[in-house]
Amino acid sequence: MSGPCTVSSHVLDAVAGRPAAGVRVTLLKRDGNDYTEVASAPTDADGRVAGWRTEPGPHRLRFDTGAWFADRDIDTFYPEVEIAFTATAGHSHVPLLLSPFAYSTYRGS
Repeated sequence: MSGPCTVSSHVLDAVAGRPAAGVRVTLLKRDGNDYTEVASAPTDADGRVAGWRTEPGPHRLRFDTGAWFADRDIDTFYPEVEIAFTATAGHSHVPLLLSPFAYSTYRGS
């Protein structure tokens, strides 16, 4: 399937049970054997980044979890989380549920 697509994410602090505002998220698109940056921004007050435009294909979302936890004086096992996924025409939503020593993700809507 071809055509433009959008990508969004939502980061939730699973320990506190609320959105994780201020997590730096970077969208990368595979370009041959490398990845190039498409967009980067911190999550908003609701823990979201949205509306990033890209083309379908392999991508990664990189979350700077180490800096976010350090700002809160919390030790973490994961200094960053990187999620590989395939963006498809239309919209791709990739949520991240985050705690200092675990994370999970799923294909959102």
